[in-house]
Order: sequence, then structure tokens, then C-alpha cells
Amino acid sequence: MTSPTRVASRVERSPAVRILARVGLAAIGVLHILIGVIALAVASGAGGSADQSGALQALVAVPGGLFVLWAVIVGLIFLSLWQILQAVTARRAGQKVTEAAKCVVYAALAGIAISIAAGGRHNSSSSEKTASAQLLGMPGGVFLLAAVGLVVVAVGVVFVFNGVTHRFERDLRLPPNRWATVTTTLGRVGYVAKGVALVIVGGLVVFGAITSDPEKAGGLDGSLKALIQVPFGVFLLVLIALGLIAYGLFWCVRSYASRLAEP
Repeated sequence: MTSPTRVASRVERSPAVRILARVGLAAIGVLHILIGVIALAVASGAGGSADQSGALQALVAVPGGLFVLWAVIVGLIFLSLWQILQAVTARRAGQKVTEAAKCVVYAALAGIAISIAAGGRHNSSSSEKTASAQLLGMPGGVFLLAAVGLVVVAVGVVFVFNGVTHRFERDLRLPPNRWATVTTTLGRVGYVAKGVALVIVGGLVVFGAITSDPEKAGGLDGSLKALIQVPFGVFLLVLIALGLIAYGLFWCVRSYASRLAEP
């Protein structure tokens, strides 16, 4: 009898599945590039929502954007399915949990994208503030919200650590050519920038818990906009925005370069 791990491994090696997974990698890249561009616009004084929902809604607003949005949706769906295969074939329990968590995140993003493509509106910042308010209204909610913030901070620290130590490169399967150099350089900058953004988000969530103010816990968009209010905040926001664009380019280039490394 064939084990689930062997079946998953066989499916994972399928050329069609690998192509669809690369579409998913590119979709994640496009989202981060858009978030970075919106963050640059915010730094210059323009409006916009610098988070996933804002990026998806920005796509719909441009000519041909709806087509691109549906391509992103397809990519996210297949990337979430790819993460299931990764979870099944992973050897360590911690890695299985990580890959399963990625599957949930990508599937949730796909759900939001489908809603926006169908004409719905989604405000991640408002939703996160509402969720924070609901947590604060529960017994012990202050500690729960603070714990959520600390987890986000921890994830951000891991991103920074992976970028500074180049640890993320262990998961890359790239041929030793110029694409490998470009990919790793973009990844180092991008991982650090996204890590810093997550640390800021988590820090504000913790601050919102301490002050019992859910308005402080507004997610990525609210956190980036809050930077404008502090000294040198605009400069830091621009650096983070450029880093998020680099992180998005990392995923796009990785999507292409990984094709060259496949047997």
C-alpha cells in the first residue's frame, strides 16, 4: 500500500504542479511589490491601504487588473495546495506545522482576493481593529492580544534573522548563475524589511493591549502610516517600502530562477 507521503512526493515532482506552484510564488511577489508601492505613496502624502487587501483592490482599479487579480487568485490557491504537499513530505514536526500555517495564510489571502474580484470590499485594518476590540472585551483579552502581538514580533525577528544570516537561502534550489546572485540579494534585503515591518505591527498590537486601545492595533497599513507621526518616520517608511518591493521581486525572480534548477 502506498503511503500518503510517497503519493504527496510523487505529486510534488509533477511538472504541472511545479508550474502552478511557481505561479503562486509570483503571485506572492506581485502582492508585496504592490504593498511596497502603496507604502511609497503613503510616504509621499498620498492615500491608499498598504496591506494585502489594499494591494488586491489596487489591482482591480487599473486596466486589465481584474485579469491579473484572477491570475493571482489561481496562484494563491495552488500555492496553498503546494504547501499541503510540503507539510506531508516534511520530515520534522516543526517544519510540518510551518508549512501547514503557510497553507492557511495563502488560502485566506485567496479567499479575500476572490471576494474583491467578485466586487466586494475588504478593509484588513478595520477588520484587525474589530478583532482586537473583541479580544479586549473578553476575560483576559488584554493578555491574549498582547500574546498575539508578541507572536507577530517574534515572527518579524525571525524574518530579520533569516535575512541577516542568509538562513532563508537553505530552502532555495537555484543554479549557480547570475539569477542566484540576484535572488539571494533581493531576499536578504526583503527579509530584513518585512521583518522590521512585522516587528512594528506586533509592537503596536502589544501597545494597543497595554493601553486597551484597539485603534492602535490596525495591522500593517495602520503600522506603516503610524511611522509618519514619528521623527524620521517617513525616511524609515520609504526604506521599508523599498525593502517590501525587493521582497516581492525576490519571490518573482525565485519563481523564474527555480525553473532553471528543476531536473
